[in-house]
Amino acid sequence: MFLKTCLLLLVCSVAALSAHSYDGYKIYDIYARNNFEKQLLLRLANNVDYDFFDMPRALDVATRVMVQPKDQESFEELLRRFAVNFMVIDNNVGNTLQQEQLENQSQRLMAQRDTKRSISFTAFHRHDEINAYLDELAKAYPSRVTVKTAGKSYENRDLKTITISNGDGKSGKNVIFLDAGIHAREWIAPAAALYVIYQLVENFVANADLLKSYDWVILPVVNPDGYEYTHTSSRMWRKTRKPVSSACYGTDGNRNFDFHWGEVGASSFSCADTYKGKTAFSEPETQLVRDLLLSLQGRGKFYLTLHSYGNYLLYPWGWTSDLPADWRAHDEVAQAGAAAIKASTGTKYTVGSSTNVLYAAAGGSDDYAFGVAKFPVSVTMELPAGGTGFNPSTEQILPFVTETWTGIRAMAEKVIQKY
Repeated sequence: MFLKTCLLLLVCSVAALSAHSYDGYKIYDIYARNNFEKQLLLRLANNVDYDFFDMPRALDVATRVMVQPKDQESFEELLRRFAVNFMVIDNNVGNTLQQEQLENQSQRLMAQRDTKRSISFTAFHRHDEINAYLDELAKAYPSRVTVKTAGKSYENRDLKTITISNGDGKSGKNVIFLDAGIHAREWIAPAAALYVIYQLVENFVANADLLKSYDWVILPVVNPDGYEYTHTSSRMWRKTRKPVSSACYGTDGNRNFDFHWGEVGASSFSCADTYKGKTAFSEPETQLVRDLLLSLQGRGKFYLTLHSYGNYLLYPWGWTSDLPADWRAHDEVAQAGAAAIKASTGTKYTVGSSTNVLYAAAGGSDDYAFGVAKFPVSVTMELPAGGTGFNPSTEQILPFVTETWTGIRAMAEKVIQKY
């Protein structure tokens, strides 16, 4: 009976993915050798028909882009015309995603059968499973864990936060606030947030020092509507799901915060992946993060938001190349995380301000947390690429999240020491 159920669910998962199958889509790595070629790629990135997974930064560092079948011939011809080097790294994204979907569904089913919790670190879990895990922890550890429904998404899903303490009953402690999943397709980010929760709650003895004078507040999925949409309909969807027009849905939540909103690095075109929204805080999900940040003002000492991909530890500002006066406080914390990861696994993270080491993008949650909510340290952590970027295999989940925890733990220790 269990086998029949598994097979039925696996078939259903493939059917669900067919809503946007990505059949015949290709992923390219493009190598700019000079500034002209870099500028050419930047201009191409403004075309919403091309999905640039990352933007051209340094020369000879590959820029990755996904192109649909109807545009591939003209896209390749343009690159050849200007003698730009490129390589196809995935000839059919649809086949790749279908195989990954089947594997993930199989792992989810095995986890449901073999583990006592709703989640594991061998699969990417659905939003209801994530919320169920939070509720299970609140029931199992009532003196140390509190779960609240902080609000609703546009499609009426519960956005739950988990507050983790050491159970000593003391109120008014300083707070580390962590969130993940503001961009829907970055599945490894919520998985990493869940691993942080697991370590702080279920591996409490080993991590008690992180909870002695601090509480942690964690929102593991900021954008549940988009996250669910990537599981059921369109794996590479990035934005929220609130309609903008009859043709276009969703806003880039990390361009929607009201701090230098829309000034740079965000699109006014509603179909673009970096659409800033009709107004700042147009999305219920970003309003909720705003309210959480402001409610912690004074107590909140460290804001950490998890993304993928790119091996970066970024801090303000995202709207200008100028650095805040106290940028060294951010840098010291981020460098501690990078050093811990390098020592543990050899993985190298690049550390610096968002604009200077990645690209300018105004309206981000990290700038808002620092500039408005007055968190003294605010960091965006871009986890490593898996698969072709946003699609790590199920086998990569545990290595990625354990490595990420190493960096987060080191950063938290530095914050606790400083504040």
